[in-house]
Amino acid sequence: MHGERQFENRDEAGRVLGERLRAYADRDDVIVLALPRGGVPVGYRVARILGAPLDVFLVRKLGVPGHEELAMGAIASSGVRVLNDEVLSYLSVDRKVLEGVTERELRELHRREKEYRGGRPPPDVRGKTAILVDDGLATGSTMRAAVQALKLLEPSRIVVAVPTAAPQTCEEFAVEVDEVVCAITPEPFYAVGAWYKDFSQTTDDEVRELLMDEGSDTAVESRVTVEVAQAEGGSTRLEGELIVPRRAQAVVIFAHGSGSSRHSPRNQYVARVIREAGIGTLLFDLLTEEEEQRDMWSGHLRFDIDLLAERLAGAADWLRRREETRRLRIGYFGASTGGAAALVAAARHPQGVGAIVSRGGRPDLAGEALPSVQAPTLLLVGGEDHVVLELNRQALEALPEGLIKRLQVVPGATHLFEEPGALEQVARHARNWFELHLTEPR
Repeated sequence: MHGERQFENRDEAGRVLGERLRAYADRDDVIVLALPRGGVPVGYRVARILGAPLDVFLVRKLGVPGHEELAMGAIASSGVRVLNDEVLSYLSVDRKVLEGVTERELRELHRREKEYRGGRPPPDVRGKTAILVDDGLATGSTMRAAVQALKLLEPSRIVVAVPTAAPQTCEEFAVEVDEVVCAITPEPFYAVGAWYKDFSQTTDDEVRELLMDEGSDTAVESRVTVEVAQAEGGSTRLEGELIVPRRAQAVVIFAHGSGSSRHSPRNQYVARVIREAGIGTLLFDLLTEEEEQRDMWSGHLRFDIDLLAERLAGAADWLRRREETRRLRIGYFGASTGGAAALVAAARHPQGVGAIVSRGGRPDLAGEALPSVQAPTLLLVGGEDHVVLELNRQALEALPEGLIKRLQVVPGATHLFEEPGALEQVARHARNWFELHLTEPR
């Protein structure tokens, strides 16, 4: 794909690249191998999107003395050395000079391997799909060395994936590996850094920090019991699923719609996408099992917005009492009647609620609570969900003047966002809203 766009930074580049690699998501045989240092922030985001493990694959460029940016070859930690015969011949590089540079870079490679891995052995890639990631490809000499070294480790499939590359370089790699994914291939290419607004150098500390954070989609806890205090004393115990990435800054509580539960596949999908931004999620049943049984016949409790809002606010209090989550900012994601519950809970208990997203919500059921909402609010509605869309337009007007608020219409979508690509848009808008209002840039 040809294009002239610039990435904001390596994190955004990784997000774009990760979307291009969605076919490899949630597979046990996939591993993301990032080339330090610039490829690690890109690979980190790709790994998060795919739900795959992340590791580094160490390669060092052999720069021409005095012109270090010009590569006369590269080496990888497995001992492979790739030479650029054209550069060596054109500059008449002396063999002793070549060996001296190789020895120096080999020492640096071993130092970084020890520093980045902290004594951990390299990953076993035999029989796996290895996705090699860097922040871009110009001549491709470093990536070429990585590919040749990786082939010796016998993965079943090698994918070279970069946010930006010279078109010719992408074409050359197409015959060397099983698949090449280049998000943009601008022409003329100039240099990798030309396609980033922020191309500041990645430090060893940043690499080490990202690798330590690898696997951060593992749960602080998975299945939990949420204890919600009752006004008359005692507490109600509700089943839930809490997943908090390490070093998360926030957690989003989900309020499902009428007749649904924490197992809602739509909310589960949105939650996974939100966690890609390093934000935790809590999905829990708003009603007890006994209440669910009774409500199957009456249908009353699922529309009791006051009750559902108090349960939601109670879940927020429960998170604040826990050591692992008490410092995290809190957001609400409500679907259908859960959207009304989220708005009412935020209006009545505004402390610590940093953002709200309503998906196909019924804000009309929030009634007089709307003018009291203080948290930035995003209303997501399908363009073909005509009645609910009008209700949300009215709710947008009822929300306080000066509040950060937005009505986002998903074109062509109906109430359940079942159309191709509709739910993906919902998830992306929700993730971006929570990331903007609940987190600070790292």
